[in-house]
Amino acid sequence: MVRSISILGSTGSIGRQTVAVAEHLGLRVRAITTNRSIQLAEEQARRLHPAMVGVTDEAAAKELRVALADTDIKVWGGEHALVEAAVISEADTVVTAVSGAVGLRPTLEAIRKQRRIALANKETLVCAGEIVMREAKKCGAEIVPVDSEHSAIFQCLTGREGELRKILLTGSGGPFRGWTREQTKAVTPEQAVRHPNWSMGAKISVDSATMMNKGLEFIEAMHLFSVTPDEIEVLIHPESVVHSMVELVDGTVIAQLGVPDMGLPIQYALTYPDRKPSRSDRLDFTQLTRPLEFFAPDFEKLPCLALAIRCARTGGTAPSVMNAANEVAVHKFLAHEIGYNDIYDSVVSAVDALGSVPTDDLQTILEADQAARDYVNQYFSK
Repeated sequence: MVRSISILGSTGSIGRQTVAVAEHLGLRVRAITTNRSIQLAEEQARRLHPAMVGVTDEAAAKELRVALADTDIKVWGGEHALVEAAVISEADTVVTAVSGAVGLRPTLEAIRKQRRIALANKETLVCAGEIVMREAKKCGAEIVPVDSEHSAIFQCLTGREGELRKILLTGSGGPFRGWTREQTKAVTPEQAVRHPNWSMGAKISVDSATMMNKGLEFIEAMHLFSVTPDEIEVLIHPESVVHSMVELVDGTVIAQLGVPDMGLPIQYALTYPDRKPSRSDRLDFTQLTRPLEFFAPDFEKLPCLALAIRCARTGGTAPSVMNAANEVAVHKFLAHEIGYNDIYDSVVSAVDALGSVPTDDLQTILEADQAARDYVNQYFSK
């Protein structure tokens, strides 16, 4: 079991749940970070007593520095604060709960310090999976997934090296399952963030509605488990009870089930290979109100998922372009600047226009990321 942790993105949905799990387990929190949610960050800092708080927004960092002046807690400002939090001494595990490609650099630096990575930032592997996994192997750093689906796969595959035939990646289908593009035209941000099963942040909730999130998870699974696109099958599972499954070479299928509570995969990433009692509810099969169902995805109604799988097959910078374009588009949608269907339209336009080049180094990935952001901003400024 880990001794102490650093939480990148402690004020977000996953970060807040990580704080609760850490307190339940009695773990020491050495560092926390936020973008600009300094009121919550101050509350967490006073409760957890970390050595440092990182605030990526410089102006907010100055405010928090004043607020914590009566403590010995250091406050770092700017994006480099994420790296400082990721490599802080004594923390043997880094929970990467930040959203977006901003998590890439601190994750790589933590890997080089041989920290365990409790990976909740899927964009790290979407954008630079080959580089990250290669560096982890080279440095001897553990990567333990926090996403419920990847945690399920990880648990099902533990001790089964060489036995995998196919990953069965499940997803609820989101709040608009079965809706046509015509029906989703008028979807509002308020509707999109109301996920039927999970409590999540706004951005990931929109990604779950469009099923882009499942596409990102598809790419993440390829890198985490060293499989090809043909070895992953996506299944729509509305009840969110089976978090994912694996089919083994002899035809056996092993599934991981549980209540839809992110506290469970977060805790397992922190205690692996051990298990500890958790605060989560137990799954009571006698209380299930409907049968467990599974469907093949309708890719015509789920174009974001289809696009992500296409980018997974293309490789190179295509996933980075898609991810960055989606981040910008979702931000604009949440700000009521564009429509729901505009998310896919702008992202596929960016992918088609910018193409793909080999991801030989981090700089190439970062340049593709910025080019995609610029493209979508220009797309909507016409």
